[in-house]
Amino acid sequence: MIALEKSHTKKMNLKITVLVFIFAITLTEAYKSYENYKVYKIVPKTTEHVQVLTDLPKEEYYFWSDIVKIDSDVRILVSPNKNTEFVKYMASVKIEPVLAISNVQELIRAQMQPSHTTKSSKLGSFSWDQYHNLDEIHTWLNELEKMYPDIVTAITIGRSNEGRNITGVIIDFKAGARGNNSLTGMIEGGIHAREWISPATVTWIIKEFLTSKDPDVRFMAETFVWHIFPVINPDGYSYTFTDNRMWRKNRNLLYNPNCTGNWDLGNGIDLNRNFDFLWNTIGASSNPCDETYAGPSPASEPETKAIVDYVLKLKEAGNLMYYLAFHSYSQMILIPYSHLSGTNVLDLPNYGDLYEISIRGAEKLKQKYGTEYEVGTSADILYPVTGASFDWVKGIGNATIVYLFELRDKGEYGFLLPSSQIIPNNEEIMECLVEMDKGARKLGYYSGTSNLYASLLSLVFSVGFLTICQ
Repeated sequence: MIALEKSHTKKMNLKITVLVFIFAITLTEAYKSYENYKVYKIVPKTTEHVQVLTDLPKEEYYFWSDIVKIDSDVRILVSPNKNTEFVKYMASVKIEPVLAISNVQELIRAQMQPSHTTKSSKLGSFSWDQYHNLDEIHTWLNELEKMYPDIVTAITIGRSNEGRNITGVIIDFKAGARGNNSLTGMIEGGIHAREWISPATVTWIIKEFLTSKDPDVRFMAETFVWHIFPVINPDGYSYTFTDNRMWRKNRNLLYNPNCTGNWDLGNGIDLNRNFDFLWNTIGASSNPCDETYAGPSPASEPETKAIVDYVLKLKEAGNLMYYLAFHSYSQMILIPYSHLSGTNVLDLPNYGDLYEISIRGAEKLKQKYGTEYEVGTSADILYPVTGASFDWVKGIGNATIVYLFELRDKGEYGFLLPSSQIIPNNEEIMECLVEMDKGARKLGYYSGTSNLYASLLSLVFSVGFLTICQ
């Protein structure tokens, strides 16, 4: 009898081993490898250069940059079988590409490893010395509710195309004691799947709001009810871990076009072009094969609808002060509206204030590690866009202070920012946010002072009073 049980156990173990082996093969076959793929940097100097790059067949050469224009930094991903042809062609048209990344897959492998060069930081089961997949992020958000039951509420605002939860947290240090007129802020991350530094930054902000001892951070955390969602595009984000690291869009396969080429990037909709604010007017595409495909109609996607419905509820409740969206890469603080440039930016009534606030924030950010951020509308400093989430939130949701951050870097690593840069990036962003909040208060957007400032005022008053008494 024992011999029969052992034999059965061996057979079961063999079956499990075979299944694991088959599963591993399936993953390997499904995963898009970028072994020996290269990224070239080109800065077009003439209209002829722009035309040459614009005419490159997109099914053969993959542009990390959405727009090609004079003096813009254009990054082009080239497959191994096209590399020689590409270099020769560039030489023939008198363009000198600079090799920026020699093997994309090496950077992808490095991104999957924890950093050993930066200081560690943890909260519960979560750390910021590495990038985390969707399940790890959602597990941590639910864990926070148990760690801070009187402050944190985990919330799901909708489901994705593939049925994944769009999960975040509400942070409220004064739950039940704010009355009906509480100040509100919302933070969005991960709307573009491959921009891993975005969820890593948003989760850090959550951690800082809950644990920081800095009086200014404490004031910002406790004054507002924060609604924070690290991954708005859960299907796409998961896909970058399992199938294709360079995936950008959601995973709506209904349109499933037969897009030719090496990239397997044809399906899906760019959620940051899908909002009903001048939808598909400029900087977006009607072609499902394009990275900026705006979808078949405004707010066609469940991920988009989840944000729209939630923001409208916050709008109805009143006092939606902040809406912050995090992307990568370029090192910019973008102000609404993304289709406006030049003097037209003043069509936004409080553009001047938003510019002043963000300039102060960018200056403070630079003091931390010397990182430089540009400030302006997307049309002025990047490229014109319509249908973006933060523009919709400003124009329709009536949020007061709205920004889109393009995080590190300027293209050296692009979407493949090493894990060693997560914490430095996050630290300088927190410096920026705190300074921007001070700027907002200085301009009268809401009243109040930080505990530190209040303490200093109290000290000055006390010293002055004692002096008078003496």
